Amino acid sequence: MRRSGTAALATVAADTGGWPYASLVAVALDQDGAPLLLISRLAEHTSNIGEDSRVSLLFSDLPDDGEDPLTGSRATVVGRAQRSTQPHHKRRFLARHPEAAQYVEFTDFSFFRIEVERTHLVAGFGIIHWIEGRDALIDRKIATAFVEAED
Repeated sequence: MRRSGTAALATVAADTGGWPYASLVAVALDQDGAPLLLISRLAEHTSNIGEDSRVSLLFSDLPDDGEDPLTGSRATVVGRAQRSTQPHHKRRFLARHPEAAQYVEFTDFSFFRIEVERTHLVAGFGIIHWIEGRDALIDRKIATAFVEAED
């Protein structure tokens, strides 16, 4: 997940009776490993999150040319998107995506942190695990120390 700059974001479509809606988003990770998004309120996925905060993000390693992409590792993070005004989320995101500096201050953009409930890890053919949220992230005390060290 730390190598990925993008992920597929799935939300619950607010205006279609709950059909899933998938989109591509830029992503960074908080110190504890929770995904961070910078998204516009004008986007369909942001409207959906406003109605139902449940989301999933699919992270995937890109295969080498000619390799079967389904044999590579991937992780689906399941959780709830929560709007964030934490200054360190902006710093983390811009460190990963400096090009976002062009629009980070636009009034329609906000940061969201995904509160991870579970992660589905596929580490290769037949190597599949569900990991509970607390086990997929770095301990909150340690992550807080990272934030303080960066400030």
